[in-house]
Amino acid sequence: MKAIVYEQTGAASVLQLVDRPVPEPGPGELLIRMAVAGVNPTDWKARQAWPLPAGWQTPGQDGAGVVEAVGGGVDQDWIGERVWLWEAAWQRPWGTAAEYTVVPVRQAVRLGDASFDLGACLGIPFLTAHRCLTVGEFMPDRLHAGALADHTVLVQGGAGAVGNAAIQLARWADACVVATVSSPEKAQLAAAAGADFVVNYREQDVVEEVRKIAPDGVHTIVEVSAARNAAADAQLLRTGGAVCVYADDGGDEVTIPIRPMMVPNARWQFVLVYTEPKAAKAQAVVDVAAAVAQGAVRVGEEAGLPLHHHPLSATRAAHEAVQNSVVGKVLITTSES
Repeated sequence: MKAIVYEQTGAASVLQLVDRPVPEPGPGELLIRMAVAGVNPTDWKARQAWPLPAGWQTPGQDGAGVVEAVGGGVDQDWIGERVWLWEAAWQRPWGTAAEYTVVPVRQAVRLGDASFDLGACLGIPFLTAHRCLTVGEFMPDRLHAGALADHTVLVQGGAGAVGNAAIQLARWADACVVATVSSPEKAQLAAAAGADFVVNYREQDVVEEVRKIAPDGVHTIVEVSAARNAAADAQLLRTGGAVCVYADDGGDEVTIPIRPMMVPNARWQFVLVYTEPKAAKAQAVVDVAAAVAQGAVRVGEEAGLPLHHHPLSATRAAHEAVQNSVVGKVLITTSES
């Protein structure tokens, strides 16, 4: 089979397209014939700095494909199932940027009739968004239709992959969603994802505009750039509200006003999907799968998430596109045929 492998950390140039034997699934594992792999910021960050305990790494946490074989102790009924994968390369050498990969059975989720492109977009962005929407004082432990009725959610950076996922999941759960963006083009994407209100922070005062929509403040803020937005976030939380920080865009340190945050008993929650509590992640997988099964999740420009496809042989370019903050979702078509 063809696979992308790197044996040392560094720039995208360390990524090599190589021939490897098709792996054998071990006990509790599935062999997946990959169709599409998703590329996330952690893929290039891992490529630059994460250790290689096996001496090599195939990148790619997310993806979608078909179960080809099963290891010991796994039900044969999995064979032939279309699935989406999450955290394939987390502390494991077998990622999704290959024609085949192996994953523990719990990290494969039945995709049904949804497209492989959609399946490859789920993983990190949607599980991260789910955590941000369920960890606050006012927020439910699980998402479903009606779970966020009477809630107002602010998504800072509504045109990004996690922002898009947060908008879609929050709307599925019946929240009122306000998204911020930096351009008219990104405003169109956030609206296409389902945001009820969109604020261009380069042209409008975010605090003023959001307070018009939610005079008492918002229940939770899905935050991509806490260093830039902390002052505004602090003015927009209602009592018991939460700022859920999942990235450090715009700066790696944040200053939070103490007394103004004490009065409303505000929560600042930092989110990393890999290390979130196991029970919360398991619930996220269940809920995202339910949203997909109900047709509540979409991808493509018409859903606010433009797709950028690269062949497996162009994985370097795919990584560079994500590293350069391309708008939309970068996907790798893993079959060279």
